[in-house]
Amino acid sequence: MAEERGFAFALISDHFHPWTDRQGQSPFVWTVIGAIAQATERLRLGTGVTCPLIRTHPAVIAHAAATATALMPGRFFLGLGTGENLNEHVLGDRWPEGHVRFEMLTEAIDIIRLLWRGGYQSHHGTYYTLEQARLYTLPEEPPPIMVAAGKPNAAKLAATAGDGLIGTAPDAEILSAFEAAGGTDKPRIGQLTVCWGEDEATARKTALDWWPNAAAPGELGQELALPRHFEQVAELISEDDVAAKVVCSPDADAHRAAIQEFADAGYDHVYIHQVGPDQEGFLDFYSREILA
Repeated sequence: MAEERGFAFALISDHFHPWTDRQGQSPFVWTVIGAIAQATERLRLGTGVTCPLIRTHPAVIAHAAATATALMPGRFFLGLGTGENLNEHVLGDRWPEGHVRFEMLTEAIDIIRLLWRGGYQSHHGTYYTLEQARLYTLPEEPPPIMVAAGKPNAAKLAATAGDGLIGTAPDAEILSAFEAAGGTDKPRIGQLTVCWGEDEATARKTALDWWPNAAAPGELGQELALPRHFEQVAELISEDDVAAKVVCSPDADAHRAAIQEFADAGYDHVYIHQVGPDQEGFLDFYSREILA
């Protein structure tokens, strides 16, 4: 439906758990990507984002992304980030401090690019070991790596080790750090979360019911371990709290203004995350009012 209504690209989350039980589904992303490859012809698709640190070894991510690119030549990109405890604790591994996760991501990107060269490859690093591993299914061109950045150091990594940046807020400081580190000519993708509804009251209620985690303060999004923990935090969150983070409106001008904030901050791509089950209504609205 997104392709038919004129969207040029999409991102898909890579989660083991949803943030809350109400959200319900959390399928294995690489299986869904295969289905999307079969169902679309033009739509570009990226992971938004995959964590190649703990739950999934970077060699496995390199393998999965190479196959996805072979299925979607020129249409797939790999979004990478340092992840969330919500998904990464499930095998009983410790959840490292932020600076350690950053170091792990840096090394993981090196391993992924190493395997995409082809041939047998080995790596003996600080966090990962790779011994005589070879990817036999490789696309003609490897996919771009987009790095998620919420802080300046991650923005610098996106510029130096990545092919572009993914951000979740129109933060000019992040973009400045990205450009200063060499990202001037690289793409930058911003995520805008919205809740379109037939009226504002419905949209606000839907956003609170389905996406209270949007208003979780500070580092809770990275640190909480279980959906019920997010639900406990949600008991302290109001409609106004969520509406301050999510565009809850049937008014096209409100959506355009939020998109413009990302453009003004320096983003050249924006992907829209619609909250709630009425995806078709949202797609029709954007096709008619925003993309036309």
